[in-house]
Amino acid sequence: MKLINPLIILRILSTLFLLETVSFLSCLPVAHIYSEPPYPFLWSSLITISISVVLYLLTIRSAFDRITNREGFLSVSLGWIFFTALGALPYLLSGTITSFFDAFFESASGFTTTGASILQNVEILPHSILFYRSLTHWIGGLGIIVLVIIILPALKITRFQFLGLESSLKEKIHPKTKSVGIRLLYIYISLTVLETILLVIGGMNLFESICHSFGTVATGGFSTRNDSLASFSPYIQYIILLFMFLAGVSYIIYYYMVKLNFKKVKQNEELWFYLATVVIAGMVATAILFTKTSRPFEVAFREGFFHVISLVTTTGFASADYLLWPSAGFFLVFMLLFTGASTGSTTGGIKMVRHLLVIKNIRNAFVRILHPNVINQVRLNGKLLPEKNNISIMSFITLYIFIFIIGTIVIVATGVDLVTGASAVASSLGNIGPGLGNIGPMNNFSHFSDFNKLIFSILMIVGRLEIFTIYVVFTRSFWRL
Repeated sequence: MKLINPLIILRILSTLFLLETVSFLSCLPVAHIYSEPPYPFLWSSLITISISVVLYLLTIRSAFDRITNREGFLSVSLGWIFFTALGALPYLLSGTITSFFDAFFESASGFTTTGASILQNVEILPHSILFYRSLTHWIGGLGIIVLVIIILPALKITRFQFLGLESSLKEKIHPKTKSVGIRLLYIYISLTVLETILLVIGGMNLFESICHSFGTVATGGFSTRNDSLASFSPYIQYIILLFMFLAGVSYIIYYYMVKLNFKKVKQNEELWFYLATVVIAGMVATAILFTKTSRPFEVAFREGFFHVISLVTTTGFASADYLLWPSAGFFLVFMLLFTGASTGSTTGGIKMVRHLLVIKNIRNAFVRILHPNVINQVRLNGKLLPEKNNISIMSFITLYIFIFIIGTIVIVATGVDLVTGASAVASSLGNIGPGLGNIGPMNNFSHFSDFNKLIFSILMIVGRLEIFTIYVVFTRSFWRL
């Protein structure tokens, strides 16, 4: 087996750090507009570009014609870790966050589009830092992925294996062309701009509209307010509710729609399963709030559907404190922590297609019990699902649950109560943000120890990479010659 070429990995890291430098510099206009110190972003840019240049010079004489799967796995894993670590610089240099563990947590939460925070009062933060927090969502959601698709071909690193390792990417970039990546970037930007315009029309100022659009389209959840969206108007909440749902749709669906290939859209079973899940869960939440509380129907409908969509899409925005819901609603929230929207979207979690395939496998198992001689294979979108893919999906879910259980045991062993610990692990692994117990939608993660925050940060990255990417790197066969 071919040895791992470290120069390829260094070149990829160099490109990623260059993109991160651009993200730091893009915050300078905001700092200028609000008369805030620019040095946190200037120094962050200088440090990051210096590392990028050094890595580039180390690899400038090397010619790359292809990248192996092992180099792809290692590049993506290291890229997310170092990208997150450098992303903590603006928080530390601005004095907004003084602890490295806290800054790393906030950076990981941003880039993985989790939306959990250790900041107790975001409303006192400088505008430039608030903008940067939301920008990390936008970059982590899809921006960095598409930019890498556009830039990496210049490095002659064009193989799909590298791109297919990042969370949510396999369905987004089905055709292996640069033009598709550019179209997806246009779609991503269009959704962001459209939501921003609609929020401004609804009375939200331009700065907050941009920040919340970043968080919505990327299914992130960082807000500029301590109470998330609770203090905004019903119109604003409905607009964000709509765009959270749209963000949970696979980008390959949007690609097919742009190409006017509506047959492919109609055949996509995951899309209809996602829609059905949201509608049914939203109706259940609405019924619970309407019948068990004194809320008027419109308020129950808006609050119920808002939080269902927020949890299913792993966005994490809140329009109210769902910890005050009746016990039935409390149970519904916990169940939704393990959903996730469509593959090929910016959402985290297990994803709808995997839940759908579990249901199909269970149905087939019952059919075989009743009719042992019947050959009944699993189909998806009208096509037979290869057995190896089916096994891989079942293995993913098993590993996901195993990591959740182990993570919960570790966190609870540090003295955290079971409800808070379990929901914090589920929230981090699923890139959701809020949870239950002491990390409800109106609370934060500041009360956890540095050790717990580090565990949660790792879980965020593992969840964002959909587990297998990190898991494979730690196997013996990965390093075997």
